[in-house]
Amino acid sequence: MSEVRSNLSSHWTFLTNHFHVLLVLHKNPDSRIRDIADQVGITERAVQKILAELAEIEVINSEKVGRRNTYTIDHNVHLKHPMESKHKVGELLQLLG
Repeated sequence: MSEVRSNLSSHWTFLTNHFHVLLVLHKNPDSRIRDIADQVGITERAVQKILAELAEIEVINSEKVGRRNTYTIDHNVHLKHPMESKHKVGELLQLLG
């Protein structure tokens, strides 16, 4: 039973990949997609999709600087889930970043 439990518990985390991407950008706004993917443990394609989704809801903004993007996070955006909606993205990043 404990072997089954340990296998199940290794496939999920408390925080989403969206937040993990934000956390990487919080620490290093100039991160490359490849670096984000390596740190989060997902594909570059998944990172691109997450970045597009975060930009669509205006949590991040990207600016081209030379050949790279620099990302800015809007710390005042409220979290989406009703149980968390009174809190802002910046609060969570400050707590865990």
